[in-house]
Amino acid sequence: MQEKISEDYKKAGNIAHQALQYGKELIRPGAKLLEVSEKVEKRIAELGGELAFPVQISCDEIAAHYCADPDDPLVFEKQVACLDVGVHVNGAIGDNALTVDLSREHGDLVKASREALEAAAEILGPGVTLGKIGRAIQDAIEGRGFSPVRNLSGHGLDLYNIHAYPQIPNYDTADDSILENGMFIAIEPFATDGAGMIYETERANIFSLGEKRPVRNPITRQVLKEIEKYKGLPFTTRWLARKFPLFRVRLALREMKQLEMLKEYPPLPDKNKGLVSQAEDSFYISDEAECLTK
Repeated sequence: MQEKISEDYKKAGNIAHQALQYGKELIRPGAKLLEVSEKVEKRIAELGGELAFPVQISCDEIAAHYCADPDDPLVFEKQVACLDVGVHVNGAIGDNALTVDLSREHGDLVKASREALEAAAEILGPGVTLGKIGRAIQDAIEGRGFSPVRNLSGHGLDLYNIHAYPQIPNYDTADDSILENGMFIAIEPFATDGAGMIYETERANIFSLGEKRPVRNPITRQVLKEIEKYKGLPFTTRWLARKFPLFRVRLALREMKQLEMLKEYPPLPDKNKGLVSQAEDSFYISDEAECLTK
């Protein structure tokens, strides 16, 4: 059984990597963020995977969680665009991200997060402390003259759980918790020329289902039945709008939020509006840590 799960993680990682590279080529001046997102999501299905979360393309000062609306107007021009792609196979997740600098003016910022990821990958293995990983990331980013985003982190991966234990810092927290043999994790550095701290905006279009509660409205019951198919993984308004009229989706989500059934994932900008770059890969921790998204 464990061997089957490991193969699912490898397959999910491989599909996530292919989809990420495909999306990278689509992010070009004049392309629409909505169309790129939907093409990447379609490619994941074609490759035999399912979405672990909606494709996210966060631009400029937004570090994470920007997801296309059903009528999203954003057109790429000269943004610094962070593309984050997650795939699952039978619940086993592959998660990876990269940054495209359409302005061609921020190459060092892109290199900072990428080099931080590489520095962390070099030291991964059983017994390595989380603080040591954070130090490797911090040193690489600061070595390029930027700051790590301190209140975003890497994370463990578990079946149908995108943010499992452990939380892996992007700076030296002196945390002496260790990586253990058999863990699946995602290393996810963010580099910025801003504050190095993000905040939550008010408007989210990514959600996950928490505690299920009785709902009265028949429209909400229909939408909830669809949401349950995601098995607790994050979803977006746009997906539901393919199945139901948008006004019904919004009505249902509003009722579920009032009942505190949903966890929200709003866009996360840097506090000083600094530009942000992101890099991410997924790994299996063994005597020789294996990158799953290569």
